[in-house]
Order: sequence, then structure tokens, then C-alpha cells
Amino acid sequence: MQTVRLDASDNVVTATRPLEVGASVETVVTIDLIPSGHKIATVPIAAGAPVRKYSQVIGYASCDIDAGAHVHTQNVEFRNTQADYEFSTDLRPVAAVPEDKRDTFMGYRRENGSVGTRNYIAIVTSVNCSATAARMIADHFTPDILAQYPNVDGVAAFVHGTGCGMAGDGDGFEALQRVMWGYARHPNHAGVLMVGLGCEMNQIDWLLEAYGLKQGPLFQTMNIQNVAGLRQTIELGIKKIEAMLPLANASERTECPASELKVALQCGGSDAWSGITANPALGYACDLLVAQGGTGVLAETPEIYGAEHLLTRRAIDKKTGEKLVGLIRWWEDYTARNRGSMDNNPSPGNKKGGLTTILEKSLGAAAKGGTTPLTGVYKYAEPVTSRGFVFMDSPGYDPASVTGQIAGGCNLVCFTTGRGSAFGSKPAPTIKIATNTEMARRMSEDMDIDAGTILSEGKSVAEKGREIYEMFLRVASGEMSKSESQGLGDYEFVPWQIGAVM
Repeated sequence: MQTVRLDASDNVVTATRPLEVGASVETVVTIDLIPSGHKIATVPIAAGAPVRKYSQVIGYASCDIDAGAHVHTQNVEFRNTQADYEFSTDLRPVAAVPEDKRDTFMGYRRENGSVGTRNYIAIVTSVNCSATAARMIADHFTPDILAQYPNVDGVAAFVHGTGCGMAGDGDGFEALQRVMWGYARHPNHAGVLMVGLGCEMNQIDWLLEAYGLKQGPLFQTMNIQNVAGLRQTIELGIKKIEAMLPLANASERTECPASELKVALQCGGSDAWSGITANPALGYACDLLVAQGGTGVLAETPEIYGAEHLLTRRAIDKKTGEKLVGLIRWWEDYTARNRGSMDNNPSPGNKKGGLTTILEKSLGAAAKGGTTPLTGVYKYAEPVTSRGFVFMDSPGYDPASVTGQIAGGCNLVCFTTGRGSAFGSKPAPTIKIATNTEMARRMSEDMDIDAGTILSEGKSVAEKGREIYEMFLRVASGEMSKSESQGLGDYEFVPWQIGAVM
């Protein structure tokens, strides 16, 4: 197989390997060198005419394109989408698995009824000024010390570069407060210590009051100014964590239904195969999870741009669909006023991998959400309360996006990649899915599943989707993903910074 055609209406096909000039492709002969993963015109495409892939428009010919030509950034241009949105016109019923027959995993059931897949103690900072204190407290708890507490996965510091020099209300402040609340209440945390400076805009006391958080043996707060300096803050923080460790270690895994899983659906370092192999396979796994009563959370609003009309058709009602459209309009305005473009994506690496426009990338990315109804649309880091397939607003920047999904309650992350990625996350572990076998072999220490076998070995999307879903259950039960086993996740906590820095 030299090429892949995704729909009969497409006027391009994708090369599965490098092709020389003169190669026979369907009914045409190539007139350019075609890199693997790149597109070939199967018919002449006149200047201004749409270029179609996935049976959708991915761009417009910027000049006449001959049949057999390489179709990419040199002859395809992006235009803003002008979709006529339909709502709830593609609702497919979910074949729900009866509760007494649902799959299970071994998780940590918390007092409030939520379920964790890991058992961390978290140190959450309110401001960059307390970041060093938090890191030094966490660094005290070496593997030798933690070996005494086998049920504790670690002491993790969640530090960031903001929290002051910002407005005390508005989108940016509210988003940061939601992130802090989400991490403070995350089911993968047995205990939490919040550390501030004392004079910052993002006051810990305001968070406690706004979200009704109460201090106790497993939830403590302090700030450097009140404690009387960095050294004493570190010493007191260590004592507080030492008191939490035996309590956290008393938590034990118990059998929990798969319906308690909330999986963040992510992609990064995408290539032309993302929308053909790994993303559809993850979408199939998402459908399996939804049938079990679980939740899949798609995000990265700029990376569904041009595909959002497919999601509004799956919205359970018009209100839900209109919330998604509202996010798209906000991003169009946001990028315009910051002199950007919705087509600042794909990245150079994405383009090298064969992706030409954000429309092409988005159509592939949306496949991660499977086929079930869209049951909810959420703000960045907002608690996800509905089950099924939902969407969360976020930037396309992976660390910021995943931070929001975890704050929203995701207890697992599944991340597809074509170019390769070394991303990992805490407290929710990341499972990484390769889109192509060549990269999966080259980065075998980082990839958990090779979805490239859909092309290289003829595996079906359903087979790979089932494999991904079964790994959800194993990792949720304590099996370490490859990113987790390499210690990733301490530096990937990146709250989305919205608005002016003052």
C-alpha cells in the first residue's frame, strides 16, 4: 500500500512511504518527490478551489495544482471557517453496559466519593514567589524516606510562574483559582499543602473562602511572610508533610467501576497519521469508556477549529452546541486582538509530518473524541460534572491544556503523538500512543502503544482502541506508564496565563 484515501470525495491521498517522481498512485503518476505522510493531488485542483481530506475542506489551492503534485504549504492556503452550524443532528445512541457488568479497576476511593488512580501528597503554590520553598519541601522526601510509605506515590510540588502582577478578577484570575482548587481537591491527592508568600494577588484565603475549603490533617496552608522566612517555611512544610504521610499511607486500593475514570484526551507532536491511526483508535477507546459510564475530556480549542461543526452536530442540545461555538468566537477575537491567527498551528514539526493547515490538523484531532454525544462544554479547569464525552476550553499548548483537564478532575491522561513526545503529568499519569511504527520503535522507551500497526500490520482501529481502553484500566490500577516510570510530571504543571502581566 503506497497511499491512503480517507473518503471517495477527497481530491488528495496520503503517501504511506516516500515516493519518487513517476510513481503510480491510483490513476495518476507523481510529478514531485512525495515525503511519507504527505498529500498527493489525485485530480487537477484549480487555484481557489477547495482541497478535501476526511471528506472535509482542509484549505484552498493558492495556485493551480496538477494531478500527481505534492500538496502542501507551497500551494495550499488557509481561510477562516464560515460554518453553518447544526445542533444535535448526529446523535448516536450509547449502548451502555449495565452497572452490574461493568469493568473495574483498583482505585483509591476518597471520603467525598471521588476515586483516584494515584495517591500523592501535593504541595500547591499560590504564586511564583513560593515556588522554591515548595520544591525544597518536596525534594526532602527522597525515595529512601518514601520507601517507608509504600502506598504513597510521591510528594509532588506544583509550582508556576504567575499568581501576582495580575488583575484580581477576570478570566486570568478565575482560571488560576480554578486550577488551584482543582489540584487541591483532586482525587489523586491524599493530602495537600498550599504554600504562598503572603502579599500576592492570588490569596490562599480567598480561595478557601470562595470554594469552601477547610483545613484539617490532610489539608494545610501557610505563607512565607507569616512563618518568618524561607528556611522556617521549608522546615515547617517538611513537618506538615511528615504528619500527612502515615495518614496517606493508610489509603488502600479497592475495586472501583470503570465509570469513575475521567480521561484527558490529548495529542501533541502530531503528524499526518494522527487522524488516521492513533486519534481514531483513542476515539474508539473513548466510546468504550463512555459505554461503561466513564468520561472522556477533549480540549485544545484552537485545535478543533474547522472541525467544531462536527461536534455541534453531536451536542445533546442546542445550548451545549452554542457553548462550543461561543468558545470558537472567543478564540477568534483573542487571536485577532493579539495580532495572531488561528492558523499559527500547525507547528513546523507538524508540517514536516505532513499537516498543512489547522483545518487538517483539527479534523484529525477531533477524532480523539469518538462518536458518542457531546454531553457538556466546560471552561478551562472547571470541574467536569457530566459523564460521557465532554469538551473543555484550553489552549493547544499541551502542558497548559493538560493542567486544565487534570484540574477539572481527570485521573488519567492519554496522549497521541506522531513526531514524538516526552510529555508526562502528575498526579494523573500519561499514557502515550504512537501514530506510526517507525517512531514507536525509535522512541520505544517513551511510547506505551503503537497505533501505527493499523497501517504497518493491518490492525483495525477497533483492535487498537480496545488495547488502549484495557491499558486505561491497568494504569488506573497502578501499572506505571512509560512517562511515569521515567519521572515525568514535575515540570509540566502550567496554568494557562490569560490577560495582561502587570
